[in-house]
Order: sequence, then C-alpha cells, then structure tokens
Amino acid sequence: MNIFELYLDKIIDTIDGLNQDHMINLSEKDGVQDKLPKILKRINVDAVPKDLDFDISTNVAMILAKINKKSPIEFAEFLIPYLKDNDMEVITVAKPGFINIKFKTSFWSKFIKEIIDNAEKFGINEKEKKNNYLVEFVSANPTGPLHVGHCRGAILGDVISNVLIFNKHKVTKEYYVNDYGNQIINFTKSVYFRIREVKFNETFPQDNPDLYPGDYLIDFAKNIVSDNSNLNFDNYDEISDKLTAYSIEQALLLIKKNLNSLGIKHDNFFSEKRIVSNKEVEKVVKFLKEGNFVYKGKIKAPAGENDKDWVEREQLLFKSTDFGDDKDRALQKSDGNWTYFASDVAYHKNKIDRKFDYLINILGADHAGYIKRISSSVEALSGEKDKLICKISQLVKLIKDKKPFKMSKRKGDYITVDDLIKEVGKDATRFIMLNRSSDVELDFDFDAVKEKSKDNPLYYVQYCYARISSVFRHLNKDLNSKVEIDNYDFEYSSDEIKILKKISEWPKCIDIASSKLEPHRIPVYLYDLASEFHSYWNLGKQYPEKRFINDQKNISPEKLLFLKSISNVIKSGMNIVGVDTPDKM
Repeated sequence: MNIFELYLDKIIDTIDGLNQDHMINLSEKDGVQDKLPKILKRINVDAVPKDLDFDISTNVAMILAKINKKSPIEFAEFLIPYLKDNDMEVITVAKPGFINIKFKTSFWSKFIKEIIDNAEKFGINEKEKKNNYLVEFVSANPTGPLHVGHCRGAILGDVISNVLIFNKHKVTKEYYVNDYGNQIINFTKSVYFRIREVKFNETFPQDNPDLYPGDYLIDFAKNIVSDNSNLNFDNYDEISDKLTAYSIEQALLLIKKNLNSLGIKHDNFFSEKRIVSNKEVEKVVKFLKEGNFVYKGKIKAPAGENDKDWVEREQLLFKSTDFGDDKDRALQKSDGNWTYFASDVAYHKNKIDRKFDYLINILGADHAGYIKRISSSVEALSGEKDKLICKISQLVKLIKDKKPFKMSKRKGDYITVDDLIKEVGKDATRFIMLNRSSDVELDFDFDAVKEKSKDNPLYYVQYCYARISSVFRHLNKDLNSKVEIDNYDFEYSSDEIKILKKISEWPKCIDIASSKLEPHRIPVYLYDLASEFHSYWNLGKQYPEKRFINDQKNISPEKLLFLKSISNVIKSGMNIVGVDTPDKM
C-alpha cells in the first residue's frame, strides 16, 4: 500500500467529480472543462514534518485556489467535507493552505495487514510504465585492477540497476571494454617486458613513462608464460597480437574478480575492438553524413591553450553545437584516423540499435565535460532528447586518523578495490559509498565505518535487523516465515504509529530513487527507519509495557507484525544496496 498514491488518486477523483458537477473550475479561463488539465499534475501528497501530529498533507488547495478565485485557506475549507473519509480522525487546514490529515489507529492496522500480505510487492510502483534500460558502468581500461576511483561509480551503477529491477523495469548491466588504441599497445608492451623480466631476468624499464609499472603485471606475465609454453617470447612483433589478447584476458579476469568482491556482476562485456573490426565507426559516420550532422572544418584552440602552439587542421566534425554543445567535435583527425569520440558514437549507435528505451552512463568526475558531446550524438542518432542519461560519480577521499590515507601502492600508483575491501569489507564499502549523493565528493572515513554506534550508518541499520531477529529467535520463530494472524484489529501506540508512518514512506523513497536515479536515498531512508526503531526499543528499558517480549516470554500479535513489517523493509532495502542483513551482531 502506497498511502501517498492512494490519497492522491482519491483527491484527483474528488476534484474530477466536483469539476464534472460544475462545483469548481479547472480552467485558466472562465468556464468548466470536461478533461482534467495538466495543472492537476502539480498536486501532491506528502509526509508531514516530524513535529506535526499528522500523517499526510496535500497542497491541492494551493494549486487550485487561484483559478477558483478563492484564497488557499478558503478553498481548502471548501474541499475538506468532500475529501474526508472513515479512515480519517482529523482533517484540517494549515497556513498557507495545506490540508493535513491524521488517520485513525484502525487505518494503521489495515495498512500493516496490506504490507504483510504483499511483502514482496511493497514499495513497487505498479502504475509506472516499465522500460528497458541499458546501464553502462565502470568501463575502466582493461590494463589493471580497479582502483578506489572506479569503486564509487561501480556501486552507483549497480545499485541504480538494482532499484530499477526492484521497480520491475528490465535492466542490462554492461561494461564497455576499451580494448583498442594506444593504451592497449602500451599495456601489451608492459606485459611483454614483465615476461622478459620473469623468463629471462631482464630489468623492467621503470623510467619509460608509456609503460604500466604495477607489480600486478608480474602475475599476468607468469600466468601467460605458464599457459603458453610453446610461445616464442624473443620477438615482440611476432607475438604482439596474441600477447594483446592474452594480456586483456588476464586484465579482465582481475577486473571481474574485483567486481565480484564488490558483489557486482555485469550481464555484458562489450568490446571496443568489435566496434572497430565490424566497421561500425564508418557506418555511423555515414549515417550522420546522411543526416547532415557532419562537415569538414577546423577547431579553434581549447580554452587555456597557447594559441601560438595550436595548429588548426581540417577535420571531420560533428555538429554538436546544433544540440547545445559549446563547440563541434572531431570524429576524424587530419591524418585519417578516427578519434576516441568517433568510437564512442559508434558504440552508442550500437546501443540504440539494440532497442533500449533508455541508456544510462555512469561517468567519473573527470568525464563531466564529456557529457554534452555524447548526449548530442545520441540525440542526433536517435531523434530523442532524453534517450541518454548520464550520472557523475564524484571523487572519494580516504580518511584515517583524521588524515588523508594512502594504502600500499604495490598494484601501481593507486589504491585498489581489493585493498579497500580487505581494510573494511564489502558491506561497508557499498553502503558508505552510496550514503551520499553521487554528484558531491565523499569522505570515506576508515575509523567511522568500523565503529559500533549510530555514527556508523551501516552498523546502525544492520543492528536494527539483528535486534528484530533476536526477538524471533528468542521465541523460536522464523523471521523469514509468513506470519498468520486472523484478526488485525489492533490499537497501535503513538510511538508505534510514528514508525509505521516511516514505513509508509518506503514506496515514495523507491519511486524517487528509481525515477530520478538517486539510489543514495535508500541507505539514508534505512538509517532514518533504524533510528526510529532503536529509539522505540530503548524505551523498553524504562517502560516494561513497551518491551516486545513480556514477562511471560510472549509477544502480542500486533508487536509481532510490527517487527515483521520493519524487518521486511530493512531486508528489501539492504538487498537493493547489495549489503547483508546478519541475524546476529
């Protein structure tokens, strides 16, 4: 039961009826119209601030007052008799025109029965149109292990996918493998020199800035030598193609291992080399030419470049300025080689051709400037302005002992995902990385994530579930089993209703997290729910009647269902985040 959608529907139906009966006006012009206008989309039903003794509130009067030539207060008072139903204890007006509603305790009994009976569906927006999404995330070069800079984006992409799946959308998780270009040539050479080091005891050229210095390449070299004993490693040119394939294979195995340690599994690993070998760049350029989206031209020096050092050359340019970009973008260089942008355009044409409704790209902070040009190309290719959605994963700062923290750099000149997980674990990594909006920088405090207190959001939420589990365990009951209750006619206390109100907000949380692709709302919500629960739990220390288990070692049916409803939401939310809910802590 989504009480906000339920009462929004009731309000709209009431307004529709009053409109049809010519009792109100819904037109900006004088007169009544039969069809409901767009103005009604501005009506909402929301939770009320914690300091108000009400359950829901609506702005309907403030939206419709002006066109009905009344003050919001006056129009609200007119509407109240038509909105009131038998579940309401109080319905009243508050300045500047809100209509506030408080439900009878019997309503919350019906609410809890509904969510217990439909536990697996609770939170899902059944009315929303279901779409087919392609979510591309991580897409780090296959040249080494994932580092902390990739970690936040990986979790963001995974949880966006999870919340869309929870809300019954179809989702494909994809990793774009950049296995073509100069970085791959340099990577293959790096592996070759490590093979020479391993097999022939030669010194790795550390001073070569084009090579990858990480010790992880030694493992790659050993694996390749061991698996290819017949391969002649004396001549690089003769084995370069095979060595490239083997090196990328090793890198992808390591990347997949890193992702698995984060609890992430992609559906597809899509090769850039495939794009190039299938001549898809040429095909997409032809498509753009036919649409008159490309031309031969010159690009002025980028901002900040010394003009005297910049040489303007004629290039094949995409008309990205037609779609709001600040300048047109090169598809082909003056030497005839395709740009990286051209490959990306071809890849996105491939995505479009696979008939997804929406494309979602998770990009690192250093790619923020890339959004407009790739969005422009997708609009040109698809004819849809909102086809591509880009989300930025901002930087993560590691903090320990209140100072920037640098772990072992054995893997290269960066901190790896494996290093991070060994330090704090998968659950803390995922929950804390997601606990703040992705478009702002995040301080990841190692000391804080290990605390067993409310200052550690993960611990506080997991402890909530563990406490509920302890009650069921004490009673020899299975928390995961269905609770059978014949009579739901309960009288919940004000403290309990406060928590039930918070539970009622779960569908709204999911709806916003899904529609706005803001998954950080989920751990924030779970922490708030856990906080409400812990506060109530602690009341039992002072007031015996508030304890869940009485002196006779029994629990009342209403408290059993109450706990079950909380645990269901916690479990559901933590599953979306990809974090465990332990029974004991």
